[in-house]
Amino acid sequence: MSELLVVLGAAVVVADYVVKILALGVLPGNRKPSSAMAWLILILIVPLAGFAVFLLFGRTSLGRGRLARQKEADRAISSATDKLTPEPVEGPTYLASVVHLNRNLGSLPLQTGNRVDLIPGYHDSIIAMTAEVAAAMESVEVEFYIAAWDEVTGPFFEALTAAAARGVKVRLLFDHMGSRSIPGFADFQKRLDATAIEWRPMLPVRPLKKQFQRPDLRNHRKILVVDGRTAFMGSQNLVEPGYNKPKNHDAGREWVELVARVDGPTVRALRAVFAKDWFTETGERMDEEITAVVPTHHSDGVAAQVLPSGPGYSTENNLRLFTTLIYSARARISLTSPYFVPDEPLLYAVTTAARRGVEIELFVSEEGDQFMVSHAQCSYYHALLEAGVRIHLYPAPAVLHSKHFTIDDDVAVIGSSNMDMRSFALNHEVSMMLTGSDIVARFRKVEDDYRALSRELTAEEWSRRPFVQRYLDNTMRLTAALQ
Repeated sequence: MSELLVVLGAAVVVADYVVKILALGVLPGNRKPSSAMAWLILILIVPLAGFAVFLLFGRTSLGRGRLARQKEADRAISSATDKLTPEPVEGPTYLASVVHLNRNLGSLPLQTGNRVDLIPGYHDSIIAMTAEVAAAMESVEVEFYIAAWDEVTGPFFEALTAAAARGVKVRLLFDHMGSRSIPGFADFQKRLDATAIEWRPMLPVRPLKKQFQRPDLRNHRKILVVDGRTAFMGSQNLVEPGYNKPKNHDAGREWVELVARVDGPTVRALRAVFAKDWFTETGERMDEEITAVVPTHHSDGVAAQVLPSGPGYSTENNLRLFTTLIYSARARISLTSPYFVPDEPLLYAVTTAARRGVEIELFVSEEGDQFMVSHAQCSYYHALLEAGVRIHLYPAPAVLHSKHFTIDDDVAVIGSSNMDMRSFALNHEVSMMLTGSDIVARFRKVEDDYRALSRELTAEEWSRRPFVQRYLDNTMRLTAALQ
């Protein structure tokens, strides 16, 4: 028995060193230094357990089949948009290069002639989407990270059910892991099965059905397209504002969102993003449906460009757009992100802009809804405040979940993407860049409303926070780099 224990002990020691040596040569490959270092620290501290965690969460591959379908869809989008004549770019001199960047990364062009309405009310956006679906004649495409059939979204799903029953082609996508975290998920699927809605879970994690990938790779997009002519996109999920969680209801915690309603040529671009995800999950192409509908071009509309991003791209599209715009700012930047956990490029872009005299404000929640992310976010406040960034804390118990920012009086960006490492590397996201002083002014109104409700965090107040909080902030910052 003692000899067996000696042999087992020696095997563990050998395995320990083998894992550490392999990690040194494998982890840095095609990975950000900060991410590689975080994984190395974990594996060096707890080699075998750390290696097991890495095998489960450390790879961003979507699988050969899924990745091949995504690339096929990208080629189809690129081929279709290559035939479009580039529209003139009006605005500051840097804007043309940003438009070129987005086209190069996501294949979708800048398109003028869009009417865009901003909807800050949680219930108002669901009412507006329900009304559009109720009037649908030909098709409805729905894609949300979280979808649930509850007392708030019930009218929307009833409208979907009625549309499908009268012959409208209704397709529904929702993220499998994101939606199953909401109470009532099993009943939700049964209710969908009883309708004529065509639905699929995105990125399903069902090992018994041979469906498995890194479980925290998620499709975080929020898109609704009706008849190929009207679209909604933004930060809001398809669930009641407390996420059907008793703890949120007990605390009075509700999510605050911003949704954009789009009517114009850019609807086709948003539909192409949905079509790509539908093809990835089902193998069904929507090319002819998309090209058959010509959205209305409004002469008094604004210019917009859609940019998809996610682990299917190697270029971190949203991060490149965000940092490019921040470096281009001359006078003012206003940022709103529920989870502000930047990597080095974004942090340097923001603090550099502040130090060169650009007025920067950041709107975040006073209290975070996620323990690890909230503490990781707090670890960046000192560097931001020191550089001159003004941090506005949206009052608890509300969760400021909207995701948008404005640059000077020239550009606004809205979408599903947080300003955190997860949204840059692990989540499928969609962003929409809008140009022109009129649309920026409307975003400014939303920002003014946030500012009126919020309180400003000062450097003096932040310096007095307890040691335990500092320790947790710094520890969770390290975990945020485990990508």
